[in-house]
Amino acid sequence: MNIRLITKDDARQLADYYSTNAHHFHLSEPIRATDYYSAASLQARLSEYEEQHRLGSAAHFIGLDDGRVIAHCSLTNIVYGAFRACFIGYGVSKDFEGTGAMRKLCQAAILYAFEELELNRVMANYMPCNTRSGNLLQKLGFAKEGLAKKYLKINGCWEDHVLTSLVNPANLEQDALNG
Repeated sequence: MNIRLITKDDARQLADYYSTNAHHFHLSEPIRATDYYSAASLQARLSEYEEQHRLGSAAHFIGLDDGRVIAHCSLTNIVYGAFRACFIGYGVSKDFEGTGAMRKLCQAAILYAFEELELNRVMANYMPCNTRSGNLLQKLGFAKEGLAKKYLKINGCWEDHVLTSLVNPANLEQDALNG
């Protein structure tokens, strides 16, 4: 799998990816406008994504297999200063569930967060019914921190979410040395 940052030139490929996986994704996303994943709508958002990356407020990645988008992963709400943290969100094509593609893409994004952006913490939240996401986060080393009631409106309903985070291992080692 080839992993890279999304560019505005990816609109057509992403439109194909999202239209192919529309039913698969709608269970874990907010209700979207009917044209949200059209090439034209994506084109506008991808320009925003490039600007967010330039400003350091977000980084959006895709995983490709034979030139076809099979997964996406975003680092968003990046905060610097004393907090140095972000949220991670992700999705994988139904055809590539269970292949390790999502784990590989998330690992690359997390490495980017810790090494390139020098963040201390990556946070991820998932619905308790989404066991695949919970298992992925556990394999990636995320620790459960709590349950947020009615946290996000997903597919038209307010849903509880398990709150998790992963702390930069380099900072854990530094804390141990500083004892």
